[in-house]
Amino acid sequence: MSKAKLVILDCWVSPFCMRVKIALNEKGLEYEAQAEDLFGGKSELLLSSNPIYKKVPVFLHDGKPLCESTIIVNYIDETWSSLPLLPPCSYGRAQARFWADFIDKKVFDACGNIWRSKGEVPVEAKKEFIEILKQLEEALGDKDYFIGTTFGFVDIILIPLTSWFFAVEKIGGLTVEAECPKLSNWMKRCLQRESVAKAVPPPEKVYEFVLMFRKMLGID
Repeated sequence: MSKAKLVILDCWVSPFCMRVKIALNEKGLEYEAQAEDLFGGKSELLLSSNPIYKKVPVFLHDGKPLCESTIIVNYIDETWSSLPLLPPCSYGRAQARFWADFIDKKVFDACGNIWRSKGEVPVEAKKEFIEILKQLEEALGDKDYFIGTTFGFVDIILIPLTSWFFAVEKIGGLTVEAECPKLSNWMKRCLQRESVAKAVPPPEKVYEFVLMFRKMLGID
């Protein structure tokens, strides 16, 4: 059986691309990350592979494209089923998907409400961001990872988004560690994993990108 050709249309700073790379790393799969120039002109391959949203990540499995990071992570887990990322029982899987959906709907937008702010960051935006993190911290509880003792699906969905937290802290004048110590420890634990460390850039580098992006958007 010939080896599958795995390609991700990638942007280094996108937490959604990081998710796919972490899932592939966890499965021990070899893949090619093709960097997209999202500002200078998207490639024909990206536009033809994701004609609806025209966004990264796109995952190409032997040329067949898949879009939307959470769907891609699910696909990777189902296709390469050794070392499963989801719990063995249907209830556990449903719970994991609930929290993944919560993260998708809440976290990046709450970050954006802070780093996109012109002038002083509204108190409401900071309050909402911390409230969301506290809900996640409650779901984590005293466990090492969201599913229990094993790094898995929910961790993969959330940990890349935390690479933007330093930028949010600097711009919003807040500290995640002070507000959510258990979640902060979980972040450190995840970042020690090789699969995560290889995919997630230093938060200072993300902060530099955010400052540049704010200038591009005319915020600063």
